[in-house]
Amino acid sequence: MERQCELLGLARSSLYYRERGENERNLKLLRLLDEQYTRTPFYGVPRMTAWLWRQGEQVNAKRVRRLLRLLGLAAIYPKPRLSEAAPGHKIYPYLLRNVVITRVNQVWSTDITYIRLRQGFIYLVAVIDWFSRYVLSWEVSVTMEASFCLTALDWALRTGRPEIFNTDQGSQFTSHDFTGRLLAQGILISMDGRGRALDNIFVERLWRSVKYEEVYLNDYQGVPEALSGLGGYFNFYNHERLHQSLGYRTPAEVYYDKGDGVE
Repeated sequence: MERQCELLGLARSSLYYRERGENERNLKLLRLLDEQYTRTPFYGVPRMTAWLWRQGEQVNAKRVRRLLRLLGLAAIYPKPRLSEAAPGHKIYPYLLRNVVITRVNQVWSTDITYIRLRQGFIYLVAVIDWFSRYVLSWEVSVTMEASFCLTALDWALRTGRPEIFNTDQGSQFTSHDFTGRLLAQGILISMDGRGRALDNIFVERLWRSVKYEEVYLNDYQGVPEALSGLGGYFNFYNHERLHQSLGYRTPAEVYYDKGDGVE
């Protein structure tokens, strides 16, 4: 089964997916919170709660906080104890402040986001090259465990090797398995400051594009449909979608024209 999933480019957790147990009320709130966060990522729990009330959803802050944590979302401003490593996991400093990105494979980064389904949700992780905006790999999972992040990293490293790899301080990325893979290849590790989602701005922009251009336009019935839709979108994003910041070229054109960085 593991070999079959590898040949298909799927994480095994996707194969064993079962619908999440949230009720219809919470699923509706999750959808609303996800969409509003994409528009206003600086809204914290109080503002999100107030916004929901304005939409006619009378919900208390305690529930909003739980649902935002379930989505893995937090407002973009500095505050303590936002994204925490597991006990014993090392936190690395942020290496990219004032760094000018001039070439492919100079910096890669990764992050996790929530993808809604008709009656549940899954998580999506992607690895992106900062210079070209090229999505090197992506995976989905029903849980926030580290395994699907490791799979995405392994697939990305088959394409090239970055000088610096940037993540947030979540336990998936501070785990010994994840950081060990990077260190074994001589890759420098950089981690966002707490609450500083804009330290990973290119992934944040990618999520915005994925949500508005694919996820919100479709109502995925289940994991197979989500995999098909996301796979089609990432192929479009890499090979067809013109980026103004890239001189109206595609990420794939920029990434491969500049060299793949494989040594």
